Amino acid sequence: MKHQQRKGIVTIHGHPVTLLGPELKVGDKAPAARLADAEFKEVKLSDFRGKTLLISAVPSLDTPVCSIQTKRFNEAAEKLPESIAVLTISQDLPFAQSRFCGAENIRKIRVLSDHVRREFGKRYGILIRENALLARSVWVISPQGQIVYCEIVPELTHEPDYAKALAAAKA
Repeated sequence: MKHQQRKGIVTIHGHPVTLLGPELKVGDKAPAARLADAEFKEVKLSDFRGKTLLISAVPSLDTPVCSIQTKRFNEAAEKLPESIAVLTISQDLPFAQSRFCGAENIRKIRVLSDHVRREFGKRYGILIRENALLARSVWVISPQGQIVYCEIVPELTHEPDYAKALAAAKA
């Protein structure tokens, strides 16, 4: 299947990359996606319907900024109500994600892999063509499945706006 290609949205160390998939915006229906948990069991985004979903998408947990981002959202999740589910999604293999979560004591959020199908990256328009990783982004999806916040970080090596994302999730 041919995917829409979008340029000029994200750079890596100042070098432009191409994102595959549609441009989604606030108000759009959140696309469905199947991911894998630590045991390679399928987890669907629709499994979280009825909750506000804060999704932190990162290229790889084995990089400094992705590690910081995941730890920050894990810490923030401790103070969020049960009505908000926090996910981190990357292209890392579930084994690597599990190792990272154990080493970094990540227990308050779900860490899921888009490695098997790459559905999330393609459907949310954040799969980087040049390296098959996810562009750093944060999404908030309402309990009804509508996108209420999205930030695609323009420079992959920069952190997202945590305060804005958390405020959107709590709204």
